[in-house]
Amino acid sequence: MASFLMAGTAVAAAKPIRFWNLTTKTVTSVRLAKPGTQAFGADFCKADKDGSVDYDERLNMPSAIPGHYDVKIGYANGRSCVVKNLNLAAGKVFSIEDKDLTACTK
Repeated sequence: MASFLMAGTAVAAAKPIRFWNLTTKTVTSVRLAKPGTQAFGADFCKADKDGSVDYDERLNMPSAIPGHYDVKIGYANGRSCVVKNLNLAAGKVFSIEDKDLTACTK
């Protein structure tokens, strides 16, 4: 039974963290920063085949490290918003909806 549990953990660890866009607009930028900082890292959308995440689409983020982050998302019209202190778990999907958006700027 222990080997079964270890195999299940290995499979979960092999899956990347994924962002699920539930906002009403196509997202063109997804960046992470440690909570409370403005040190947003690289844009995960750059690795996507079309460089964006449509409504109800998921974006694989294989280089994302599990932890708590502020997530900054951007749109083609120049608007950007932050969602504070999200928990990104290994192999799991996190979603952002319009109601989650704060600190929006254009």
